[in-house]
Amino acid sequence: MSDSPLRVVVAKPGLDGHDRGAKVVARALRDAGMEVVYTGLHQTPEQIVEAAIQEDADAVGLSVLSGAHMTLFAKVVELLKARDAADIVVFGGGIIPDADIPQLETLGVAKVFTPGATTHEIVDWVHANIQRH
Repeated sequence: MSDSPLRVVVAKPGLDGHDRGAKVVARALRDAGMEVVYTGLHQTPEQIVEAAIQEDADAVGLSVLSGAHMTLFAKVVELLKARDAADIVVFGGGIIPDADIPQLETLGVAKVFTPGATTHEIVDWVHANIQRH
């Protein structure tokens, strides 16, 4: 394990234009000592995976409020595997029905945060579950 800070790419895939939550999480992770790259709005899964690889990210945090979470999360996980980067942990949050969470976890999403999750919970989870590679 390296002594350098965890590197996290925070991304907003798809057409959803609401990024306040993603920015709040990115700031909380940064305030907790992590290096954070926020990709901005309207990113494709391909752009997100490319950013994660280019930035040598340890994790990708996705924020999806559009209802397209099953497709978008799955595509990011699939593309990371295809690029031999499956060691990059995918987590995320947004407006995601509880019933979809087990399926997302089966697809390879490490953690899903739903509305009401605090920034402390997210930071604590990242610290406890993501290792610097």
